[in-house]
Amino acid sequence: MKIAIYILVMAGVTYLIRMLPFTLFRKKIKSKFLQSFLYYIPYAVLSAMTIPAIFYSTGDMITATVGTVIAVVLSYLNQPLIVVALSAALGAFITGFFV
Repeated sequence: MKIAIYILVMAGVTYLIRMLPFTLFRKKIKSKFLQSFLYYIPYAVLSAMTIPAIFYSTGDMITATVGTVIAVVLSYLNQPLIVVALSAALGAFITGFFV
């Protein structure tokens, strides 16, 4: 019975989070500040979820840092996602042998 209550509460909270913006903001948002703030929220949330996972995934800070640096540099050079991901993983893997 407790599990059913937990699921109902989670469903209600999830529904409210998705429904409230549609009911509260019926008109177009004209504030440039608010528009720019809302534009960057997905990037901030994705970064907040991804960065800790990167540094705790390998169990060693050095290998995680090497993989992250490789990924950032290749991303800055506009490499495809598969190249960035494989290179970062390979860099972290090779660094693991030397650490």
